[in-house]
Amino acid sequence: MPTASKLIAAVIFAALAWFTSELIKPLMPEGTPLAWFSQGNALIGAACGWIVMGPRAGEGLRASIGGGLTTAAAMVFWGLLIHSIVEMIKLSLRKHYDGPVEAVIGAFQLALDFGKTIATPDVIITLVVGGILGGWLTEWVARRWP
Repeated sequence: MPTASKLIAAVIFAALAWFTSELIKPLMPEGTPLAWFSQGNALIGAACGWIVMGPRAGEGLRASIGGGLTTAAAMVFWGLLIHSIVEMIKLSLRKHYDGPVEAVIGAFQLALDFGKTIATPDVIITLVVGGILGGWLTEWVARRWP
């Protein structure tokens, strides 16, 4: 059921994902196509905000901070997974893998490589602080408009 807190959580975490994506772009290797990178991650952030943080709103300040951090972690997980699967499909269409099992293993290897690339203090601090603030703002909205 749509609520104000779910909507606010979706908007806040979409903005956090977009801002974090802009921090990640310079870290990516030269020539990496990033045309829809920020927008795609904002969509992932909105979905995580709605599904993960939205239902947890109204449970108190401590729970909202934990929910915000969980939502930020979920955004990273789904972002890495989706982007690595897309890259694996591109590579498999170029006959880079010998079989489907190797392609699936390759997707997880790509996710690990992407994770190592983005694991910088700027990105981590942005996600932690943004997750805490996003959880707190979602809690504030849930208390004002239940």
